[in-house]
Amino acid sequence: MSVKVVCPHCGKVNKIPKKESYAKAGCGHCKESMLDQKPLEVDKEDLLHILVNSEIPVMVDFWAPWCGPCLQMAPAFEEASRELSLQVQCLKVNTEAHQELGAIYGIQSIPTLIMFKGTKEVERISGAMSAGRLVSWAKQFV
Repeated sequence: MSVKVVCPHCGKVNKIPKKESYAKAGCGHCKESMLDQKPLEVDKEDLLHILVNSEIPVMVDFWAPWCGPCLQMAPAFEEASRELSLQVQCLKVNTEAHQELGAIYGIQSIPTLIMFKGTKEVERISGAMSAGRLVSWAKQFV
């Protein structure tokens, strides 16, 4: 069984075997490693491309640079992203720079995390969380 995953480096869609963990996983196009990834900053076009093409859950952090709790949670979100490599794709949307995305998804407070499967929102949660809480919340959708 395989799943489609969008490369965080080049944006190309890769088909990889579905596993519990990966020792290595390189993009078939740009050859970069798809493991130990930092969350990817996305705009509307990137977000839609990933949601449409990814067969793994996508966790999106809606945040803003002036938000204290958002900045506090950023290192935890990075840590969770590394731990969830190729199980959940972690993205960040700066609601200050991409206000239309905040409006489209009805973001009322930040940080807000939305979990997507395909283009469908499956759950959302607001407020800063630790890396452990982020990982355990995300793993229920894997």
